[in-house]
Amino acid sequence: MSLSCRKARTAKEVAYVTAGRLIQHYQDFCLSKGINFTRIDSVRPHDDTTLFCSAGMQQYKALFSDPSYSGTVANSQACLRMGDLDEIGDGTHLLHFTMLGLFSFREMTVGNAIDFWLELLATLGLVPDHVTIHPDRLAEWTPLYDGRAAIVADPECIWSDGSISGYCTEFYKDGVEIGNIVNPLGTCIDVGFGTERLDMIVNGTPPDDALGTLCETVLTIVESGYRPGNKEQGYVLRKLLRRIHKMGGSLDHPFFAEEIERQLRLSAKYLRLRDRHPDMSPGWWFDNHGIDLSDIGETIDE
Repeated sequence: MSLSCRKARTAKEVAYVTAGRLIQHYQDFCLSKGINFTRIDSVRPHDDTTLFCSAGMQQYKALFSDPSYSGTVANSQACLRMGDLDEIGDGTHLLHFTMLGLFSFREMTVGNAIDFWLELLATLGLVPDHVTIHPDRLAEWTPLYDGRAAIVADPECIWSDGSISGYCTEFYKDGVEIGNIVNPLGTCIDVGFGTERLDMIVNGTPPDDALGTLCETVLTIVESGYRPGNKEQGYVLRKLLRRIHKMGGSLDHPFFAEEIERQLRLSAKYLRLRDRHPDMSPGWWFDNHGIDLSDIGETIDE
């Protein structure tokens, strides 16, 4: 393992301890309120709409849409959002993270959820600097805070997963969004607070740099049961391994060594064949020979 990845792994082990305490604290808080709690450490998706679980609500989609069901549950869910790949290293985008979730189906109100989260945050010694509310809900939801937080109108406070949507109110501390309360369908509650962001604020735990985040994301994907391949999750894993190598990092795992060897073999193959097929598209090279020209070009340059 390279120095950067080794440092990241050591720092992450410390972060796991402090983040684990936050998760346990949240679990205890939920149980004290009579709310069942589950902890999920795998990033495997709960349906086929995403390659990885991207939100704690994913497994509850059917319950949100079932008007005959009512109840409230809570969880901590490991999540991975590849859309944040180019933003990692900025101190707030983490690629993979653990979401603290609260989900109520036609039972809790928005006011109940606000009270719940302000009380929880207070047990951590944390008071939001401000919260945001969509202008369409400003008059209705502002009184629910009862002067306990500064209110800022924000027309971006709408959430949707494509099939379920709702207005939301977001919590901010030190310029960072730490969580939000969504009101799906106007009848349900979907709350998500990022454990790592809370850990940074409550315990002062520093975020990983970009390389450290990549290394930890690879290990999380592997620990969730995936291996490198040409499709879906395996392809994502392979691309992340390649990016670690491109950044000058290394990972003490056989998958990393195997990927570097594979890239060298494909580079040699491309050099043998490229003069025979000078006009072929990147898609042709990938479909017929498994060669990703964006990666091969970098390998040849090295």
